[in-house]
Parts: sequence; C-alpha cells; structure tokens
Amino acid sequence: MNDLSTIATASLNEPAEQLAQKLGQSFAQYGFAIVTDHGIDQALITRAEEASRAFFALPEDTKRAYFIEGGGGARGYTPFRTERAKGASITDLKEFWHVGRTLPDGDPLEEFMPANVWPAEIEEFRDIFETLYDAFEIAGRRILSAIALHLDLPADWFDATVEHGNSVMRLLHYPPIDDSEGAVRAAPHGDINTITLLLGAEEAGLELLSRDEEWIPVSPPPGALAVNIGDMLSRLTNDRLRSTIHQVRNPVGDAARRSRYSMPFFLHFRPDFTIRTLENCVDAQHPEKYEPITAHDFLMQRLREINLA
Repeated sequence: MNDLSTIATASLNEPAEQLAQKLGQSFAQYGFAIVTDHGIDQALITRAEEASRAFFALPEDTKRAYFIEGGGGARGYTPFRTERAKGASITDLKEFWHVGRTLPDGDPLEEFMPANVWPAEIEEFRDIFETLYDAFEIAGRRILSAIALHLDLPADWFDATVEHGNSVMRLLHYPPIDDSEGAVRAAPHGDINTITLLLGAEEAGLELLSRDEEWIPVSPPPGALAVNIGDMLSRLTNDRLRSTIHQVRNPVGDAARRSRYSMPFFLHFRPDFTIRTLENCVDAQHPEKYEPITAHDFLMQRLREINLA
C-alpha cells in the first residue's frame, strides 16, 4: 500500500523509485515497514529456526558455558533476564545468542568486533548462521539503497558506511510466561543501530508506538521481514526517518504457555563512521538536533544504558 494509513508492505523486486517512495513514507510515519521478496532463502530460514530452537533447548548450564563475562553480550549467550530497556527498572523476559562479523586475523577492526563463539552441541550451527548473516547483509544493503534514493542521495551512498559494519544477528527466545512479576518480554525501547531486519514476527505481540501514542501491531506475513529504523539512522537524518519505540507484549491464554522465537539482524554502520546529520535533512523548520558522534561511541553509550556494558 502506498498511503500513510498503515505500515507499508513493499517487495524488494519493485522498481527502485516506487520502492523508495513506499519505504520512505512508511519509515517517516511509523519507523517500520514490511518487506517481502527479500532474497533470504526460506530453506535457510527454516534450518536457522531449527538450530536456534535446538540451542535454547539445551540445559541451562550448557548454555551458560557460552556466556562471556564482561563481553557486554556482544557474542555468544546472554542469559534470561539480563537485558533491560533504556530507562526500565525490570529486566526483559528473554534470553539470546549473538552472532557478529567474522573478521580475518589481524584485521584493524578486531578491537571493535570480538571473535564469534560457536556451540559445539549444535551441528552446522556456524555454517548456518554465517550464511544467514551474509544473506541479511545483502537484503539490508538493498533496503538502504531504497532509503538513500528517498533521501535524494546516490543509491550506493550507504555502501561505504556499512562496509565491515559492526552488525549483529540475534537469536531470541522468549520462554513461556511463568510469573512475570511486572516484567514483559521486551519493554518499550528503540533500537540502537542503523536498521533492523526481523524474521519471526508473525506471532502476535510486536507493537510500535504511533505518533498518536497508540500501540499498533506489527504483523508481517510468514517469511517476510519487519524492518525498522534504528537510532543511528534517526540521528543521521535528523529524525526525518523515525526510530520508533516498540515492544513485545506478553501474551495471554494458550500463547503464554509456549515459547516465542525470532531472529533480528541489527545492521550497523562501521565503528569508525561518524554519524553527522545530513545537510539535506536540516532547514529552518527542522534545525539540527544532534552532535556528531562515531558509531562505536554511540553504541557503547547505549549498551551501558541497557545493562549490557
């Protein structure tokens, strides 16, 4: 759809200008869009979902062996009820695993990106998720190309900004609700990164906060991506494209007694990229809001705020 009455659904196979208009309008209004025909193979998605479920079904002690003390959750396992939303006092009802970029030995960006760890208990885990990581990156660049056109930039403008970016793929498990004690699966929050590509949001629960302060469900069809703007891109565009507060609400009834799984890919700028407001996003009606900051410094600032650093 091409009006502003709902979150847009767009195919990456649409003509470039049409895609740019649809995504740009939806990101400006809602901070979210649904993306189909993204090019990530369904068979790979299925294998990844199976591997993720297998990992989270492992005994607690086995999973905790992959928790990296002092690592800020950047790689490996983060136990249940560790992360909390910015400004929240209660931790979220989730556990997760992080896969980052695999760098060659001696790469100068190693200081920003620690080596991945891989669970020995799950066959082909590394192969599956390195392949999926690469597929997410390709889809993400195609979406960024459409965003660039919407911003009156060259289609390849973002390529250099995300080359060897500090992107992270998260395997998420929300266990069945036992006694939440006021906690929720994911409290209201904005994402830190450039854009987020999410697989596995078909089950009800993901919601965004509209300009009218109303919670709107985000319900992509099976296999589609829910894509949202992160704070880094919001800063770059002087909030022309919105990083929208969103949450995963606790289910009720039968849904509360089963797990929820999803796989977001947090696409990041390069650590050494300076996030400086685009000149064409500043005018008399929209004065510049943000000071320049490197992507790495902004990331660390935000990780401290959510209890991961």
